This record gives sequence, structure tokens and C-alpha cells, in this order.
Amino acid sequence: MRFDVFSLFPEVFQPYLEISILKRAIQAGLIEVNTYNIRDWATDRHHATDDTPYGGGGGMIMKPEPIFAAVEAIEGKPPACPVILLSPQGKVFNQQLAFELANYERLALICGRYESFDERIREHLATHVISIGDYILTGGELPALIVMDTIARLVPGVLGDEEAALHDSFTNGLLEYPQYTRPPEFRGWKVPDVLLQGNHAQQAQWKREQSLIRTLLSRPDLLLKADLSEKDRKFLEQFMASQLKELSPKKPTSNLEEESDGKV
Repeated sequence: MRFDVFSLFPEVFQPYLEISILKRAIQAGLIEVNTYNIRDWATDRHHATDDTPYGGGGGMIMKPEPIFAAVEAIEGKPPACPVILLSPQGKVFNQQLAFELANYERLALICGRYESFDERIREHLATHVISIGDYILTGGELPALIVMDTIARLVPGVLGDEEAALHDSFTNGLLEYPQYTRPPEFRGWKVPDVLLQGNHAQQAQWKREQSLIRTLLSRPDLLLKADLSEKDRKFLEQFMASQLKELSPKKPTSNLEEESDGKV
């Protein structure tokens, strides 16, 4: 998997790429990350990459010429790979989209700065416009790192455990179940017995049920799209019924009932 990143601040990426999993993946040749400075393709004497917006308004707009020139010089004209524009106006990035993008051998990512992009970049160069959430950052470098990190984890061989990514939150539409490690008891808090007993079938059932509970309590919106079995649905119904029962106020006992309790 090759990532080509176009940015006004390519030096942002190197520190993160030189540690941990991504560093090992690069060294092993499993992923390749190339960064390019958009300013290198600006043709005026000031190497300007932005200008004032037509129609007025605050902020500066990234110019189309240097971005088109940079991407086409590296990826071809037209680009031979998906071109991802990082923008808060794009489709929200999620695990499913990461799986889809991981099928490509090469991706180009354009990082914005300033107020916005010239719309012609979105319309005629980008194949995907991606947001990492409903908030505004100074630039697209952090979103690009997030997208690359997420996709790189799905490249075969990048993770030590090939099945690790399959159990991550969102992979199956649910949040991940609780995880524990040694010691079995810490400050009086014990690891659930089912995880210590070695019954794999019971452990698998516990993990599924805990994923369902955690998703219901923290991200119930995910359940609307999750692939739930009839067993899952029945478990959720029983769990919600038990929760409602616990929350229901207990019927007060009258003095007469207390006095006559246990008497014939």
C-alpha cells in the first residue's frame, strides 16, 4: 500500500511515521508513505498557494493550479489512483470506508489549509472527500495521519496478530468488548470469571454480549445498521427489560401491610 500525501507542511508527518507499528510496516515494505510540498508546484515568484475568495468573505482559499500540478505530476493525468481531499464537508470517515480504501494499492491525500479549497479541486480532481468528524482543525495533516493509520492496520502483515483488526470497534458494526490482562485482581477489582476458565464457547458468547451492551449504552445509533442475529436481538431485549426493571420505582409498603405481613 502506497500513500502519497500533498501538504504545505510535509514535515508534520515524519515524527509519527518513525515510531511503532507504522515504522515497522514501512521498514518491512508493507506500506510506503511519500510526502510532497504543494508549494513546490507554485509558479509565481512568491510561491503562493492561496488567494482571496471571489465574492468576498473572510480567510484565504487554496488555489487550484499548484494542487492540480502536484497531484498530476506524481499520480498522472488523470490520476491513476483515488484522490482523497480531507475536508470537514466530506463524508465522515469510518471503519467500513477504511476497509474499502484498503483494497487499493495506492492512495493520494490532499491536506488543506486556510479557509477552504477552490471548488474546482473538489469537482475535477478529488475522487473522495473525507471528514474525520464534525469539528474544524487548522489543516488536513492530522486527518491524513488518521486515515493512513486506520487503513495501514488493515494491510496484511502490518499487525502482529492478523485477527486483531477483525475485533476492533466498528469492524463488525459494534463497539469492542471489554479487555483485561494480568493481574487477575487489582485493587479489589477482578477480571470476570468467564475469561479465566478457558471455555472458549462461553468466552465468545460473553464477548458478543458485552459488545452488544457497550454499543447499546454508548452508541445505540450503531445498532440500527449492525448485522444482528435473532439471538442478539433477544439478548438486547432481555437486557433492556432488566435495566428498566432496576430503574422502576419500587411500590411503597403501607403501614397496614407492614403490620399484617406474615400474620394470619
